[in-house]
Amino acid sequence: MATASAPKPSCASTSAGCGPCTRRSTGCSARSPARAAEPAPLTRPSGKRQTFSARRPAWMLRRLVAVLDPAPERSYVQRTDVLSPDMRRTTVTTAAQRLGDFIAQLKAGRIPEPVLRAGKLHALDALGGGLAAQALGEAGYAAQSVREAGTSGPATAIGVADGLPATDAAFVNGTLCHALDFDDTHPNSVVHVSAGVVPAALAAAQAHGARGADLLVAIIAGNETSIRIGNAGSGLFHARGFHPTGVCGVFGATAAAAWLRGLDSAATAHALGIAGSMASGLLEFLADGAETKRLHPGWAAQAGIAAARLAAYGATGPATVLDGARGFLAAYLHGDETDIGGQVATLGEHWVTPEIAYKPYPACHYTHAPVDALAQVLAANPVRPEEVAGITAYTDATGVSLVCAPAEDKVRPRTPYDAKFSLPYCLAYRLVHGKLDVTSFTAEAIKDELVLALTPKIGYELRQYAPAPDAFGGGVSVSTVDGKVHEAELRYQRGGSENPLSDEDVIGKYRANAELALGSDRAAALEHAVLGLEEQNDLAALAALAGAGG
Repeated sequence: MATASAPKPSCASTSAGCGPCTRRSTGCSARSPARAAEPAPLTRPSGKRQTFSARRPAWMLRRLVAVLDPAPERSYVQRTDVLSPDMRRTTVTTAAQRLGDFIAQLKAGRIPEPVLRAGKLHALDALGGGLAAQALGEAGYAAQSVREAGTSGPATAIGVADGLPATDAAFVNGTLCHALDFDDTHPNSVVHVSAGVVPAALAAAQAHGARGADLLVAIIAGNETSIRIGNAGSGLFHARGFHPTGVCGVFGATAAAAWLRGLDSAATAHALGIAGSMASGLLEFLADGAETKRLHPGWAAQAGIAAARLAAYGATGPATVLDGARGFLAAYLHGDETDIGGQVATLGEHWVTPEIAYKPYPACHYTHAPVDALAQVLAANPVRPEEVAGITAYTDATGVSLVCAPAEDKVRPRTPYDAKFSLPYCLAYRLVHGKLDVTSFTAEAIKDELVLALTPKIGYELRQYAPAPDAFGGGVSVSTVDGKVHEAELRYQRGGSENPLSDEDVIGKYRANAELALGSDRAAALEHAVLGLEEQNDLAALAALAGAGG
């Protein structure tokens, strides 16, 4: 018996305003534009409507709704093109899509000059730290591990003579730039930004034959991305046991690599979606001082290049990777309140790159203000170690827990890493040697008997300061054997927004670090190249200098 054919769908050309049609039913009829986001009813092949409730138990209906349509759990995004491979936009875009637009459309002419200047200085600072780490023999396992693969490529790694694949070079350089705990930090996001972004950008720039101006724009794109994702969960990643430098840094590295590949907005959003499944970095290294912390920005830089490459060849990532019900923020922060929507809303209007803080010392931030206070005391009242009767350091409760207690561990640090978290050691070393730099935290340096003779004379006093990460205040009171007392205090540590380092301070720090590996002439040449990135039409010379350690 013949049956009447089902009516053809009237939305074949999307002229009804439905958007791309993914329903294969023959019973579709066009919906009005006002109802474009409403799903069409399920139909059987005969064209009759079939409801879930008529054929399914209630518990199954609830389960299916929860799995297939988690939109009620979202506060920011509702997508209607989930199955669209080209990620056509709805009226409300996701955070990854907004970032994709910003990154792909970013040009040097749209970036304010102070932001460009900050990007160059932070790149210089990162490279200086990486060169110093290589010169001191730190994290050599990174280069050794990639050498074993025996592969070659166009990118340069610090201390490695031969060219490497971009992913390998980014891994080595990212690890080295973070190895000394001397790299920059964005206070609110608590991300060590440049250690992940700069190595990824440099390696990708070499791989794609980019100019210096391109490299600089990519670095800014990466900085703005890492920081905003970290800001969305400020302080929460640490509370959940994750290292923001790794888990947020991968998105910044991806942004830089995607820009240098010339990915469009949609492909960049896909790359960010892919990067979400690569985000990693646990804080468990704090239990025993394991060196996995150093690897986190290296992995982030490596994964960022890989994510951009995959997207370039057609791999897709979830558009709701950041703000979805099972996305990055929900999965890592377990429902804690976040604000990724607010963060991406100001892209291109408010620039966060200049907010990144420099570290004047390669030690815990809570040691910095007391060390600078001691420097002020010594500048006004030269005191020799043998003249010291005692030193009282001022810090807050968190500072006590990190750099003052337990006293028996702090007065005689067991490892160079322990010494970075010992306020008695840092103050004693500064008093004895007149400096506190990367050479102060070697295996030999921490055995210095003159320093260790002074550490038992150093105690602490609990004081109140503005809360971290906006401030790490501190001070000292130095008592001498002749009964005099000299005191100094800083409410805000140097390097932050309230007490910033000058450009000359940052360049001086770079020179002290880079000259350990390059000597003064080559260090000066690299400095000139980085600070004049816009004039570099070929990055070969810059990269050769940056990789010349060893």
